[in-house]
Amino acid sequence: QVQLVESGGGLVQAGGSLRLSCAVSGRTSGNYAVGWFRQAPGKEREFAAAIMWSGGNTDYADSVKGRFTISRDNTKNTVYLQMNRLKPEDTAVYYCAADIWGAWGIRTKESEYNYWGQGTQVTVSS
Repeated sequence: QVQLVESGGGLVQAGGSLRLSCAVSGRTSGNYAVGWFRQAPGKEREFAAAIMWSGGNTDYADSVKGRFTISRDNTKNTVYLQMNRLKPEDTAVYYCAADIWGAWGIRTKESEYNYWGQGTQVTVSS
């Protein structure tokens, strides 16, 4: 089992930055993906970024590529999402999730992620 707790959301002006954190507990060994998904009001939850826990490989949605950076600190069992040049359309609840069966590479479908955090709100004002 994996437990995930997000933090770091808030209100920021367009063009600003925020860093989200996802504290991982339970299974902290082995290679699996930890990802960030987001859900805007009235929209489906969508993939934003993910990183392999052991290997460090990353993947990004086109909408955040070049602005967001995902990283992990294995000593702190934490995954980060650094979000720069934020836009109003980035406003959403951001969820951290783990795909413990995806040892061979990053998968981007919501249904492939087994464990989820409670979410943290990010609001970008124009």
